[in-house]
Amino acid sequence: MTTAVQRPASADPAPPASGGPLTRLGWAVRDGWAMTGRNMWHVVRSPEEIILYFSLPIMFVLVFGYVFGSGMAVPGEGSYREFLLPGVFVMTMLYGLGATASSVAFDASRGVVDRFRSMPMARSALLTGRAGADVIRALLEMATLVVCGLLVGWRWRHGVADALAAVALILLLRMALTWIGILLGLAAPKPDAVGVIVFPLAFPLTALSNVFVAPDLMPDWLGAISAWNPLSATVAAARELFGNPGVGGESWAAQHALLLAVGWPVLLIVVVAPLAVRRYQRLSR
Repeated sequence: MTTAVQRPASADPAPPASGGPLTRLGWAVRDGWAMTGRNMWHVVRSPEEIILYFSLPIMFVLVFGYVFGSGMAVPGEGSYREFLLPGVFVMTMLYGLGATASSVAFDASRGVVDRFRSMPMARSALLTGRAGADVIRALLEMATLVVCGLLVGWRWRHGVADALAAVALILLLRMALTWIGILLGLAAPKPDAVGVIVFPLAFPLTALSNVFVAPDLMPDWLGAISAWNPLSATVAAARELFGNPGVGGESWAAQHALLLAVGWPVLLIVVVAPLAVRRYQRLSR
């Protein structure tokens, strides 16, 4: 005689097909948090990634602060390392989109998108989980950079509130860059192609910015491009809030850096996030 074994009810039932907006939002937040934990666990299980994440910012500080710093001019008074560190903070956030794009492309190439789509989970969880994990990683990177900066002589000259506001602006930019990384990862034909796509995008943005040189010290046409660079807005705003040298300039963009440091990331999120969601929906069909 064969006895049928009945499986117990799942502790995590499927999200309701119908319900109020708050109910669906609660399921989406829960699933997004679960995917954030999954992405962070992958980082913990890969020690080489941890070493890379934290050694790269340290190398940026040491190489650009000590090797190149002696030959760089700083507008006004102050050391080049104090001028440089806010730029290194932002540059690290920019190059973090390569890791985002690689992770998304790797998941898409292995069929992870289709696998999670077949599970009882919110469709948005894969993308929001990736964004959440990147923000957590960005916080860890910022903590590492701040400690390194303090060791090499960088200081914030204003209050703690202004310093936290500067960090918040840098993380806001990272959130916008995360969505760009997600879109690039979903659009990449294979994971190996991510580097070919990301580097030609990231390098010109860094070179044509105020990360290393103030726009006022550049030729007029190049300084105008640098001043309107989204990276330059966040760097200039961070320098102003930290009280570091290099603040100011004659252009409208330099005088309204705080406004642009909020406006550029918000505009990028508004434009890029829907494109990433649409691309994700096409892959999920």
